[in-house]
Amino acid sequence: MEITQASKSAAVRARLNHPVIDADGHILEFEPDFLDYLSQVGGTKVVQQYTAWCDRTAKKGYSWYEMSWQERRDRRAKRPSWWALPAKNTLDRATATLPKLLYERLDEIGLDFTILYPTVALFMVHIEDKELRRACCRAYNTLLADVFREYADRMTPVAIIPMHTPEEAIEELEYAVKALSMKAILIAGYVMRPIRAEAATETFWLDTYGLDSEYNYDPFWAKCVELGVAPTAHDVGRDWGSRQSISNFMYNHIGHFAAADEALCKSLFMGGITRRFPTLKFALLEGGVAWACSLYADLIGHWEKRNPKAVQNYNPANLDRNLLVDLFARYGGKMVEGKLDQAGRWGFGLDWQDHPDNAAMLDEWAPCQIERAEDIRDLFVPNFYFGCEADDPINAWAFNSRVNPFGARLKIILGSDIGHWDVPDMTEVIEEAYELVEKGLITEENFRDFVFTNPVTLHASMNPNFFKGTAVEKEVEKLLAEEVSKSEKVS
Repeated sequence: MEITQASKSAAVRARLNHPVIDADGHILEFEPDFLDYLSQVGGTKVVQQYTAWCDRTAKKGYSWYEMSWQERRDRRAKRPSWWALPAKNTLDRATATLPKLLYERLDEIGLDFTILYPTVALFMVHIEDKELRRACCRAYNTLLADVFREYADRMTPVAIIPMHTPEEAIEELEYAVKALSMKAILIAGYVMRPIRAEAATETFWLDTYGLDSEYNYDPFWAKCVELGVAPTAHDVGRDWGSRQSISNFMYNHIGHFAAADEALCKSLFMGGITRRFPTLKFALLEGGVAWACSLYADLIGHWEKRNPKAVQNYNPANLDRNLLVDLFARYGGKMVEGKLDQAGRWGFGLDWQDHPDNAAMLDEWAPCQIERAEDIRDLFVPNFYFGCEADDPINAWAFNSRVNPFGARLKIILGSDIGHWDVPDMTEVIEEAYELVEKGLITEENFRDFVFTNPVTLHASMNPNFFKGTAVEKEVEKLLAEEVSKSEKVS
């Protein structure tokens, strides 16, 4: 088959004066190859455990098709994903699996460099069995390091890092970076932990590492800084919250990446991670940026109303009881006749006094050490990056400094999502992304930030050598010098 480079995306790339870096492409795994590596890591027993896990997972999802509608209602069986991979575009299907073919097509696709994420392996970090989980992550990382080594000038895969405990995460991180020379990582966006209380109304809770975590993950964040890697997350929110339709996969899918991204981002921020690790960068992938713009503004709005000083406006001790009774007596009429002793009682058996709280718990922003609203900007905007797909018009919101508080521009990064069903043609991704410029929704400078500056600073600010030896090395060096010059002028 002859592969042409005459695509519209290639034409867009030819007009640009900067590289295009894809911060989130996808691999479609070739399972037989993975099983060979898994056997080397854990032996036949672990391979059998893995295939059994795959069978259970598939049966759980596809048992939906064997149920009657009444059974689906009774069990609240969620409709699973279906027809989730490219099929009609057979070339793209093969491209997502074969590194050599993808490498050959990068110019046609319009990409100078791509950072590649898993598909099936996204779920390996959530395997409950510790031995199997660790073996799968180790085998997968070793496989990717071997397979992509010869294409390192234009492609790099991420190592998958299980997060069930900080120790487990640190061990796999060190192996991936030191032994396998991998330089990008994917962390589990959360850990589903069982609720131990017998009377619990839920079966699990989401540990998102920053707030209310089962463990102190600071040693892991410190290790990320030490090894020069930016934690990135690409998890699903499809099976929890409101996304549990028994009939409609689209209902369950829409917004689920954003839900998972927001849960992690909010936890990291409110847990004070960016305060304690100011140089650490995070990327939340495939959820777009609308949720992030909303979260950023919401954090500021909530802090302004509920910071330690402002929250005293709602302290029951500050209620003027005498004035309240007087107003009820004068304006309450028949509604309050004979009931003035209960003035302030508002329902559900709750009294106007409410429950007094421990003074140490009144500042819910304490881990962030916020003294003014601008501190939220300074702890949020530089540290978080948001993966956006090419066809999302809301990407423009990230750059809307007239709307975002304090004139902020959130750091969005292009996630091509090649390999998945929302990209029917790999050669149209860059063309679609550039339409925001053509429609006047963003500027050429904004587009440069989206596809070049932000992907570079995400990784190179952690590891200045991230792009060393790649096809974009010289352009990255020039960009980093420009960024240093800008920061010096600001300071």
